[in-house]
Amino acid sequence: MTDPFNPNLNTASLVPKDDDAARPQSQSTTSAASAAELASTKATLKAALRNYPDFPIPGIDFIDILPLFSAFDLHVSLIRALELQVLELNNGKAPDVIVGLEARGFLFGPSLALRLGSSFAPVRKPNKLPGPTVEAFYEKEYGRDCFQMQIDSIHKGQSVLIVDDIIATGGSALAARKLVEQLGGCLVGFLFILEIEELKGRQKLNAPVVTLLEFPKN
Repeated sequence: MTDPFNPNLNTASLVPKDDDAARPQSQSTTSAASAAELASTKATLKAALRNYPDFPIPGIDFIDILPLFSAFDLHVSLIRALELQVLELNNGKAPDVIVGLEARGFLFGPSLALRLGSSFAPVRKPNKLPGPTVEAFYEKEYGRDCFQMQIDSIHKGQSVLIVDDIIATGGSALAARKLVEQLGGCLVGFLFILEIEELKGRQKLNAPVVTLLEFPKN
């Protein structure tokens, strides 16, 4: 039997034999194996991205992440890489809640939550969620915008990871953090697939920020 998140792994081999029990795998060996797997998977994912110069306006290089979802193998690899990144960030523990930002945080947030055994809570624009909500405002280029969450989506004291596809100015991510705090959640950090480093959005967040795929400036 194989694990779809690691097709090369035969799960039958994970059942310890008599002599295996006497030789437990060290934590350092396990960590090294996970780090090697993560590095290899990141390289595969990065190679699959598409770059569109001058989109949506001249001077902007748009990196398209949608190919990571259009192929089954890449989608599986993406969720596996995100899982490894979360466990590395949070000392091997899954957070209680994955919070995904509208809209592209919805592409992978639920799948990641399912893989980790966490619940998923959406952050949405106004008038999209029924029932009582909390809200937080943030600044955009042409004015203010607002995010909302249902009041029962996070319970006091739960550990929370916020995810989205990209961090730019950090305004929307900061609003999500404010919502988590209003609901009494304990923020573990932020996880993004990509980052526009020159906008320095992570400096606003005052929490651990992890970017899965890095593109250093030349």
